[in-house]
Amino acid sequence: MPSHGSLTKAGKVRNATPKMPKKERHKEVPRVRNRIEYEKRVVKARQSKQAVAAR
Repeated sequence: MPSHGSLTKAGKVRNATPKMPKKERHKEVPRVRNRIEYEKRVVKARQSKQAVAAR
């Protein structure tokens, strides 16, 4: 069964690219992230609705 391209060329581009150091990624702990999203979604929305009702 024929393949797409010869196996002698396999990985040529990937091996030719320079190796970059991995970036330090920081994600918040899910518990903290959920609390922040809750505050954005519920608490701040409630405050804005109260401000509109007070007018």
